[in-house]
Amino acid sequence: MTTAHTRPAHTARQEWATGLTAFGAVMLFLVGVLDIFRGIMAIAEDDIFVTTRNYVFEFDLTGWGWIHLALGAVAVIVSIGLLQTATWARVAGVAIAGLVIIANFLSLPYYPVWSVVMIAISGFIIWALCVVRRDSLFDLSEERPPHRV
Repeated sequence: MTTAHTRPAHTARQEWATGLTAFGAVMLFLVGVLDIFRGIMAIAEDDIFVTTRNYVFEFDLTGWGWIHLALGAVAVIVSIGLLQTATWARVAGVAIAGLVIIANFLSLPYYPVWSVVMIAISGFIIWALCVVRRDSLFDLSEERPPHRV
């Protein structure tokens, strides 16, 4: 007796879910790479950033550089897991994006516009990863048939 293995039908909901996860993965990768560059800038040259006096959350810029470098490296690794639609990567992606929001909020006086942009992008990442249910995802690495009109 032979059994035919059929793939589930592609639905619009599954396509949207997969697209949002891919969006979250690509944006988290972008945030990670930009955070890595920001960390390198802060570690190598402290005079690139504006320094303020009497800031409540004052912290050494080299220390901020190492924090951003570590967050960026983890974000890049998690984004690769997101492209494979791993559940651990979705949870870690939300956590890392939340930490990126906190780190950028605390470093607002050093680079205000950049921090606000990174906070907004990280907010979109959290939204994209939280709005999708696991059972509606396709594996982004599998080949799908072309879309028919």
